[in-house]
Amino acid sequence: MSSPSAVSTTPIHDRRQLVEYLAEGGKPAAEWCIGTEHEKFGFRFDDLRPLDYEGPRGIRALLEGLTRFGWARVEENGHLIALTRGGASVTLEPAGQLELSGAPLETIHDTCCEVGSHLHEVKTVADELGVGFLGMGFQPKWKREEMPWMPKGRYAIMRRYMPTRGNLGLDMMTRTCTVQVNLDFADEADMVKKFRVGLALQPVVTALFADSPFTDGKPNGYLSYRSHVWTDTDPDRTGMLDFVFEDGFGFERYVDYLLDVPMYFSYRDGRYVDLAGRSFRDFLAGKLDALPGTLPTLRDWSDHMTTAFPEVRLKRYLEMRGADGGPWNRLCALPAFWVGLLYDATALDAAWDLAKDFTPAERHALRDGVPKHALKLPFRGGSVRDLAQEALKIAAHGLKRRARLSPGGADESHFIEPLIEYAEADQTPAERKLELYHGRWNGSVDPVFREFAY
Repeated sequence: MSSPSAVSTTPIHDRRQLVEYLAEGGKPAAEWCIGTEHEKFGFRFDDLRPLDYEGPRGIRALLEGLTRFGWARVEENGHLIALTRGGASVTLEPAGQLELSGAPLETIHDTCCEVGSHLHEVKTVADELGVGFLGMGFQPKWKREEMPWMPKGRYAIMRRYMPTRGNLGLDMMTRTCTVQVNLDFADEADMVKKFRVGLALQPVVTALFADSPFTDGKPNGYLSYRSHVWTDTDPDRTGMLDFVFEDGFGFERYVDYLLDVPMYFSYRDGRYVDLAGRSFRDFLAGKLDALPGTLPTLRDWSDHMTTAFPEVRLKRYLEMRGADGGPWNRLCALPAFWVGLLYDATALDAAWDLAKDFTPAERHALRDGVPKHALKLPFRGGSVRDLAQEALKIAAHGLKRRARLSPGGADESHFIEPLIEYAEADQTPAERKLELYHGRWNGSVDPVFREFAY
């Protein structure tokens, strides 16, 4: 595996290097890890407004406060924009959504400890500042124009470009939060099987985690509005990637897909060069007007891979990207679900058996239907709920067979119990919040900030 310094300076001369870079991600099963990321909305307790970057109760102050726990500072142009500690980092999404990118860990027990520790640290500092954090898929109260912007160079470029490609890209940037898990693969064949299962069953996860029913303080007609936002963000870089299911799919085909995803930027000499809409193929040939005669580096390629946003994303690992953000127990349930399906060979076979005969039309109908209907979306004479219950059974058995035990002797299967409960009740987190909105909350979303804050 290339070192970080090599990644940033190695020039790319041909497409083969890009394919090899992806293939280098393969690991033996004994070395597979779990990396969990989640985002959350910050707000001021007194007026519920989102946190600006500057000011005594701003995001910068929060990051400064977290350094007491051993986090190292990361700055850009004099602005504190991230923290690192070990293999983990705390970063900022465009409107200041606070993200933990967890370290690569061995078990869900480890992941849940990491999440719990992070939320404790954040709450310790947040309480001192009079601010709180909320886990949901979409900002429930504040309008797009009321959201702040963080001082990060890549976001300025994306902010200019997004409205040229779709109507909801700026909402994606400023008003959404997700939880995702990053998982390893053994080799190309293993990657392909996991990618296909991940894409085909991603709508099941979107349904189970649906928790974004409000926009601008009112019900929006969706259960996962966050998922709907992605359908009108940028067609060049989103979606279900039908080619993944075609014969011959592998690292080369994914590289060709990425080469056709328009660029956003190149990071050169401490600044972001705006390349929005330009071709990485032209960059590979040294034909970019903004960087004449310049060849890309592996750092450029690594950055470019982060600017494609399909439902499952391949880097040197696979990212499962279909879930709304949520409370602590769901932040542990997401990695548990996917580890149960993908890290046990018997479960992976069973999951592929469940999904392998889905037609492209059915996969798209699932993806397009679950943002509004979630578990109740009709599917093959039943509903997505039936699909979810079957997938959860497979995942639970996979986690039991993994037999990674806590110090108290418990396996990892209990972490998916919240999802089993949603499926059994046929009621998503979003539907429960809508009941509260129409009932005890008397048509106001304000109580969500108090009752569902971390």
